[in-house]
Amino acid sequence: MSETGVFSIRTPSRSMGLKLLLVCALALLMSVPALLVFALLSDRTSRAEQVAAEVGALTGGPQTFLGPVLAVPYITPPAAAGQPAERGVFVIFPTTGSATASIKSDVRRRGLFKVPVWAADLTFRSSFDLGESVARAPSGAMLDWSRSELLLGGSDARGAQQDIAVRAGTADLTLSPAQTLSDVAMTAPETRQRTPGQASLRFFGAPAAGLAGPDAKFEVSAAARFTGAQRLAVLAFGKTTAFSASGDSKGVGVEPSFDGGFLPTARQVNADGFTATWRVPFIARGVPAEGTAETLSRLGATALGVSLIEPANPYQAVSRSLKYAPMFIGIVFLTFSLFEATRRTRVHPAQYVLIGLAQLVFYLLLLSIAERTSFTTGFVIAATATVGLISTYAGWAFESRKQGFVALGIFGALYGLIYVLMRLEDFALLVGSVTCFAALALAMYFTRRIDWYGGGSPEPEEHAKPKPKTAK
Repeated sequence: MSETGVFSIRTPSRSMGLKLLLVCALALLMSVPALLVFALLSDRTSRAEQVAAEVGALTGGPQTFLGPVLAVPYITPPAAAGQPAERGVFVIFPTTGSATASIKSDVRRRGLFKVPVWAADLTFRSSFDLGESVARAPSGAMLDWSRSELLLGGSDARGAQQDIAVRAGTADLTLSPAQTLSDVAMTAPETRQRTPGQASLRFFGAPAAGLAGPDAKFEVSAAARFTGAQRLAVLAFGKTTAFSASGDSKGVGVEPSFDGGFLPTARQVNADGFTATWRVPFIARGVPAEGTAETLSRLGATALGVSLIEPANPYQAVSRSLKYAPMFIGIVFLTFSLFEATRRTRVHPAQYVLIGLAQLVFYLLLLSIAERTSFTTGFVIAATATVGLISTYAGWAFESRKQGFVALGIFGALYGLIYVLMRLEDFALLVGSVTCFAALALAMYFTRRIDWYGGGSPEPEEHAKPKPKTAK
């Protein structure tokens, strides 16, 4: 109560505490336009995926290959009179299988979008020993060796650049659409998720009547040239399978990513390209050495694959940066609040909205420029423009050129941190959380003497006038 006996009431409109709460609410509110930017990014990402599918369809798309295996039709007599005979195909995998792929990479462009494509020379070798396999044929089955076929498989025959040359024993064979088997769906969910369109194999066959028999042993080799997009994979088609791949992906701006059911046992990636080798023993393959046609579908989980990817996909990078938008908007708002509190200069909420909109426009600039150049170039241009704008606005708002330069240093460091977060990937969450903690700690330190009710910032203790002593 004052000397006049009237209680003094602080005006809520001048309360720094209420102002800070309003600023926090505005920071959360600015996350709504950020969702609209995210929707635009999703649309551009979907368009890029659509272009990749269209270009892939013309070149063969993601390709998965199956080396030479043997398919033998069989018939099982009916168990009882009046019942139909059971017909099927007995598939025998080679004792050992090996494959090599020499990959030449390229990038196709359609408008702003880029799609990694490749052309590969493939060779396959299979060694068959049918003695033990025949003994494991279905019970009572009568194998028709006269209709047996050597089978090779691929995801999309449109990628073939020449006829597949097959040599079995001493004979040269010509492949045509398989007679014993139609397309077989692969039953590996992870394969379908990573590479849509690879869920089935199309088979090519050549008659093997002169080779195959109950105790036959023979070698088969095949050479093919195919094109495709984004990914090449070979299934573990032998009881023991070896696969080696090499390519020149670095020279065209893409990098290899090794995936599938098994990772390479050895790999090397350098400026000249990459090499990788796989070896899958029978015990690790998890598929029997022979079986019915359904056995082939189980090979989907054994794919040995290499995918060609852009090392700095602009859509992925912008998406990661957008996830941190509320945090960085909040830090910028908090910085302006500290300027306002320490300099005792009022900043209208509308000015905070303008600052928030400037930060959201940063993401639009980043996306539009990165599509045409690269993420790094787009980030430098967008960040420079945004930091310059909000720093200049800080100088105008607080009527202080010095304050503008202070804001330039703070916001420059902040946007530099955004770039670091995008590059760290695995440590982004750690760095982001530490940044939030540091920003909060600094805010607590610089506002430790602020009168949140009155909105003033008292003088430091060393300059404060001593309180007059009251007479006793």
